[in-house]
Amino acid sequence: MRYRTLGRTGLLVSEVGFGAWAIGGPAKLGQNTIGWGPVHDSTSLRALQACFDNGINFIDTADVYGWGHSEELIGQAFKGKRDRVIIATKVGNRLDKYGNWIKDFSPQWVTQAVEASLRRLQADYIDVYQLHSPDVDFKYSDAVFEVFEELQQSGKIRCYGVSIGPVAHGLEISRLNKGSLFQVVYNLLRREPEADLFRVAQEKNIGIIARVPLASGFLTGKFKRGHRFHPEDHRSKRSGEEIDRTIEKVEGLRFLENDNRTLSQAALQFCLTHPAVSVCIPGAKTPEQVRMNAAAGELGPLTESELAQILSVLGP
Repeated sequence: MRYRTLGRTGLLVSEVGFGAWAIGGPAKLGQNTIGWGPVHDSTSLRALQACFDNGINFIDTADVYGWGHSEELIGQAFKGKRDRVIIATKVGNRLDKYGNWIKDFSPQWVTQAVEASLRRLQADYIDVYQLHSPDVDFKYSDAVFEVFEELQQSGKIRCYGVSIGPVAHGLEISRLNKGSLFQVVYNLLRREPEADLFRVAQEKNIGIIARVPLASGFLTGKFKRGHRFHPEDHRSKRSGEEIDRTIEKVEGLRFLENDNRTLSQAALQFCLTHPAVSVCIPGAKTPEQVRMNAAAGELGPLTESELAQILSVLGP
């Protein structure tokens, strides 16, 4: 496993991290399915242990994954070994008194939520605390980040950033010069950050966490046309036509497979080929998936000819 510095945080993170959304298990936000289907805690704990065994030190979760269950498992897995991992979690999703899903980044909610995350993680501090995907029309200001700076000064968090939705949010935050990292969707099928965000990140030494690097599992190449997901898996809400279109795109990338790497490993290497990216965080449910993902951190970057062929298949 190779390691990179997460922007100006100074944190040395494994190139391949562990995305802990799925191990939270089935969950809903209001009427919205947000889980990845059934999982077994014993398998999830073995998957977390496999991170240690394969050089992965960056674990990304959120307070809403399994309504805190993902954080609880991480706390259980790394009890007594806290100094050996870098834990990132997120805040901002909750239910209102009517049971409706809302976004809340108020100082009152953030202060309450960080304490709950610390309890579940069985930790005295959180390495990386992130606003969790504010809505597209969210207005950023210095005041939004004051509570995060206070938490940083108190030692409850080491650094903070934003898990952004629209790429434009990253550009807006960078102009405010707040935080030290962005988490953003980046994969072979979603390359929007390359246009401006990555350039700004490199200029300002902002760390980039590439999320959904396997395009919600599609870039593993294991799905065939007609595949349908478990009803407790949020991907089941996609139309059959959308699923089939995505699978067709992935089929065009089979040339990236060879005797030394799987398609999913090539997809992770694609993310890591860009110098702006500090770490990619593929999700995993099993120790076997962790080992396969970690192995991508031992492979070299994609070649110029492979990158050119990707453009010819998918377009700019």
